[in-house]
Amino acid sequence: MTENAIGKIPEWGAECVRELQETLLSDTSPFPCTFAVSGTKRDSLRFGFVESLDDRGTWDQLGDTLTEYLAGYRDLGRETSLIVFFRPDGRTRTMDEYRGKFWEVLQHLHDTDESPWPAQVPRDTDDPWWEFSYGGTPIFVVCNTPAHVLRRSRHSPVFFITFQPRWVFEELGADTAPGAAARRIIRKRLSRYDAVEASAELGSYGDPDNREWKQYFLGDTPDDPGTEEGKCPFLSRDGERVPVAQATGPDRTIRLNPRTVGDV
Repeated sequence: MTENAIGKIPEWGAECVRELQETLLSDTSPFPCTFAVSGTKRDSLRFGFVESLDDRGTWDQLGDTLTEYLAGYRDLGRETSLIVFFRPDGRTRTMDEYRGKFWEVLQHLHDTDESPWPAQVPRDTDDPWWEFSYGGTPIFVVCNTPAHVLRRSRHSPVFFITFQPRWVFEELGADTAPGAAARRIIRKRLSRYDAVEASAELGSYGDPDNREWKQYFLGDTPDDPGTEEGKCPFLSRDGERVPVAQATGPDRTIRLNPRTVGDV
């Protein structure tokens, strides 16, 4: 496991990785995301560790970990992700508290990112082509928490965030045979794994009706109100949201993403 960790493994870290690997490799309760399962088997997942969910002074380590991962992720193949665990503090917070912390962490990463925002990615979170980015790399993000119970695919005994470079999805559009097949399998497994129906927020990157940020942190129930007034808490580095009309997005051909359902 040491070779799969970025940075030093803290004394609490090994157990976090072991529990997650057991979940992903379970034969009795197959995890919905087959890509996460395959990534575990291929040793293409990488792990990072942050000492506190509350102490912002420890969050800079996350930026260092993400930077190191992004420097070589393509060498690991397309079934790779970076999973970053935050030290357990012995208490379970509310869903809103975890949601707030998640967006605080992403905002901190953005505010301390020394690289320019990718030119091909809009800055406005209300643009269907928006994606969180760091180090000049667009990244799909997923959060798992102890508060998730019914939506087991987003549950974890320890708060963790998964970072998946957009590159890993490029050859798996739903308009391709492999992508369509993967989507069917994942949705079928998801329906058996979770105690609630798949979230209505799960969509396809670039679809006019889809907003990527809404998939990052899913509530535990279909009636979860989500963020206040349904607006994304994330702000571009200048503290403003860039109007959609001014955003410069990539080629506007819709690239459906079969892996936004049941990702780690």
